[in-house]
Amino acid sequence: MQYQHLFFDLDHTLWDFDANAKATLTDLFAQFELDKKVAAPFEDFYRKYLYHNEILWDKYHNGLITSDELKWKRMWRTLLDFKIGDEVLSKQLSAGFLEILPTKKLLFPHTIELLEYLLSKKYTLHLITNGFEKTQWNKINNSGLAQYFTHMITSEASNSLKPKKEIFEYALEKAGANLKESIMIGDNLDADIQGAINAGMDSVFVNHVNATPHIQPTYTVYHLKELEAIF
Repeated sequence: MQYQHLFFDLDHTLWDFDANAKATLTDLFAQFELDKKVAAPFEDFYRKYLYHNEILWDKYHNGLITSDELKWKRMWRTLLDFKIGDEVLSKQLSAGFLEILPTKKLLFPHTIELLEYLLSKKYTLHLITNGFEKTQWNKINNSGLAQYFTHMITSEASNSLKPKKEIFEYALEKAGANLKESIMIGDNLDADIQGAINAGMDSVFVNHVNATPHIQPTYTVYHLKELEAIF
């Protein structure tokens, strides 16, 4: 089958979200002297943050909270675990996080090499991301990824979220691509792979963490370099 349009997920697939988020929180922990306020080491704070972040993203994906609530309440709930009920500080941390995070540049191994390879093979590359428009543009501009992609479709711009088929239909229309020549490449089974299935699109599961798939992608790879064997 001849694919022409490759649709990539951004966070956790190409841009190493976890490493970049941790680096950002490390900066904020120092900037706001949180070691004195929470009276605990950074790793404890970070563990609590990850826990609340995951729960709140889940609520956001299910339409139970707004993006604004997600952004500051993950900080608020983390601070509450250390007996700090400070809404102002929570909102300052949230603003700082969103400002610093997109300036971080850590990518998964072989990202640039792979994108160069795919362009040399004349594929057209796009991004489909559940992230926020301004943040995602900052990420790809700062990390040098922007030059490789023709379109970036965000949940914010499309008024839809992966795994809904509407965001994929919007992406295909924007790219001027048809379903049969398109494929979705991402790390998240429930968003990327299920989303591609919902839209009737082939998919590649980028299994960075060696998860056991509960749904069946068209292909599975364990690191980005392996994509060269498919394309």
